[in-house]
Amino acid sequence: MWPTLPVATWKETYATLHMLTQIVGKIRLATTPMENHWWNSTLYVTPNGLTTSVMYYNDIPFKIEFDLNKHYLIIEQAFGYIKKIPLQSRPVADYYKDIMSTLESIGISLRIWSTPVEVENGIPFEKDYTHSTYDSDSANKFWRILVQSSRLFTEFRSSFLGKVSPVHFFWGAFDLAVTRFSGRRAPVHPGVPNCPQHVMVEAYSHEVSSCGLWPGGGPFEGPVYYSYSYPEPQGFKDAKVEPAGAYYEVSMGEFILPYENVRNSDSPDRSLLSFLQSTYEAAAEAAKWERTMLERQ
Repeated sequence: MWPTLPVATWKETYATLHMLTQIVGKIRLATTPMENHWWNSTLYVTPNGLTTSVMYYNDIPFKIEFDLNKHYLIIEQAFGYIKKIPLQSRPVADYYKDIMSTLESIGISLRIWSTPVEVENGIPFEKDYTHSTYDSDSANKFWRILVQSSRLFTEFRSSFLGKVSPVHFFWGAFDLAVTRFSGRRAPVHPGVPNCPQHVMVEAYSHEVSSCGLWPGGGPFEGPVYYSYSYPEPQGFKDAKVEPAGAYYEVSMGEFILPYENVRNSDSPDRSLLSFLQSTYEAAAEAAKWERTMLERQ
C-alpha cells in the first residue's frame, strides 16, 4: 500500500493526468458557489481515485470521477445516466472534446477558461496534443499513495477544533493538502508564477499552517510531504521536527519529508503523523497561536 513512484518513471503520465484533473477541476469551479480559499474547486480521494463530489447545473446533480483502479473517467448524472471514458494514452485535446461534448449531450452547457494554471507554458486544453501518455500502473500507484496519505491526513485533522480545511486535492499544484487556521488575518499574499494573484490572495487571506503531499518534480526525484506556515513566523525554520530525515528547504520555505523515508520506515503511519504534528507545533508555537482554544485536549 506504499508503492515507490519516482518522477522519472511516470513523468509523461503525471503531466497528462495533471491536465485532465485541471479540466475536471475547472468544471467543478464553474458549477459550484464560491467558498473561502477556493475550497469549492477541489477534488477528493475516493476508494477508487478522485472525485468532484456532487455538482449542480441548474437543478441537475452530476459528478465526475477518475477511477484509477479500472481506469475510466466517469461522468454520472442523476436519474441513471453514466458515461465512462477509458483512461488511456491519447491527447488531452481529445479528452477535452469528449468531456465537454458529453456534458452538452445531457443538457450541461458550460464554458471554462481552457488554459491550465500553475504550470509553465500552459497549452489550452483544446490545443494540447503534447500531453498524451497514460500508464495505468503508475496512475494506480499514485492513487495508492494518495489514499494512504489521505487516511493519515484525516486522522491528523481530527484533533483540531478551530477552522480546518477538508483533506482535498488541488488540481492547480497537483497536491493533496489539509490546512489549519489560527483565526487571524494574514498579510496580502504576493502571488506565485503562472497563477492570477487574486487566487492566492483569497487562498491565503488568513494565517495558516498547511501540510500536504506533492508527487515531486524539480529538485525532488520522488513524492514529498511538506509543511509550511503563512506568514512564516520568526524561528519556524529553526524548529526541531520529526522524524529523522525531515528538513527545512530554504528555497521553498517549507519543511520537507521525502515519501521514501516514510515508505521505508518501520511504521509509515507513525513516521508521517510525527511529521504533521511536529511541524504544526513548530508553526503554532512560533506564531503564538491560542492552542488551548484550537486543539482537542
